[in-house]
Amino acid sequence: MNVIVTENLSKNYADFTAVSKVNIQVPKGKVYGLLGPNGAGKSTLMKMFLGLTQPSGGAFTINHKQYPQNRNEILREVGSFIEAPSFYGNLTGEENLDIIRRILGLPKTSIEEALSIVGLVKWKDRQAKKYSLGMKQRLGLAIALIGKPAILILDEPTNGLDPVGVHEIRTLIQTLPEKLQCTVILSSHLLSEIERVADTIGILNQGNLLFEGSIDELKTNFHPSDRTDGNLEDTFLQLIQEDNIRRGIKA
Repeated sequence: MNVIVTENLSKNYADFTAVSKVNIQVPKGKVYGLLGPNGAGKSTLMKMFLGLTQPSGGAFTINHKQYPQNRNEILREVGSFIEAPSFYGNLTGEENLDIIRRILGLPKTSIEEALSIVGLVKWKDRQAKKYSLGMKQRLGLAIALIGKPAILILDEPTNGLDPVGVHEIRTLIQTLPEKLQCTVILSSHLLSEIERVADTIGILNQGNLLFEGSIDELKTNFHPSDRTDGNLEDTFLQLIQEDNIRRGIKA
């Protein structure tokens, strides 16, 4: 069963196309990795799912609900972390979550549950501005998942973190489908990151979908000419390079 399905989904701006007739299928209860270089269209695709930017063409459904007809119903089922997490620095982690709790009409117990999932219970009374970058990313995740949404959309959640912080966030993301019975859509420009956490991947370049499937299918179906050690990074880079050559784009 797929929880997100797009049909020729596109987003055009005056001078370029950010997303071009993309068809993806996101399986329920899995981690779906959107992979591509900066400017590939990953963030634009996620923003369309959240109603933050309007499609120029095509259509999509989330949990069998058509956008934009069922926009409000869709948003009630989706939690998101787009770009840098937003919160009030002068409030504690707990107070920031309480604001979201009140907006969503959730019980007070939901705050402790969210803090526990992301490992911030110990620091719930500290002002958010005094959190480390890794703790701020965790607070952003707590805000996204406090309502236990059916779908979590996470745009580059490890951006700017040191290796320890990256490992902690990756490990946390891997546990979310089982803990929350949810589906996670994760974007990154790093194959190594997606490879560790995603069940299915979609590779975007210049707004076009080049591949969708499992890591094993990527290994099986694409063999860079100079690859001798099964290096997936080479596979990814050659896919992008060949697509750029087809489009007449210089590296």
